[in-house]
Amino acid sequence: MAKISVNGKVEDIEVDASTPLLWVLREHLGLTGTKYSCGIGICGSCTVHLNGKAVRSCTIPVGSLKPSQKITTIEGLANDGSHPVQKAWNELDVPQCGYCQPGMIMSAVALLNDKPIPSDADIDSGITNICRCGTFNRVREGIHLAAKIKKDGGQNV
Repeated sequence: MAKISVNGKVEDIEVDASTPLLWVLREHLGLTGTKYSCGIGICGSCTVHLNGKAVRSCTIPVGSLKPSQKITTIEGLANDGSHPVQKAWNELDVPQCGYCQPGMIMSAVALLNDKPIPSDADIDSGITNICRCGTFNRVREGIHLAAKIKKDGGQNV
């Protein structure tokens, strides 16, 4: 049994302690916005926030988590699409197929939390998610637009 805090709610989960957080989110909590792709922490499709930092949920055993650690998934970001990164993604039509975008968005939010006005070099080094469609230029534009939206009065990133 594990007790974790996800999107502001403490959840009691009955799983083996070695079960990856990704599978707890998807299969036990029904939070399917967090995607499975590589399963070894390389691609970033499973990115969530752990205490505000971007982490790959496929590599985190649920037994290693404490209830005091706050997990945020794409579902916990903003249900109405009002987050500056969501607004920017929408305005620029960033995704092509969209499969990797929840993880990409969560990585972008974490980057903007650390660097509110990132350079292209900051984005290139901070966003290590893999997109098979190759929308990296639109991702970069989306991050710059989200920073502007936030600066111009959007909600906190």
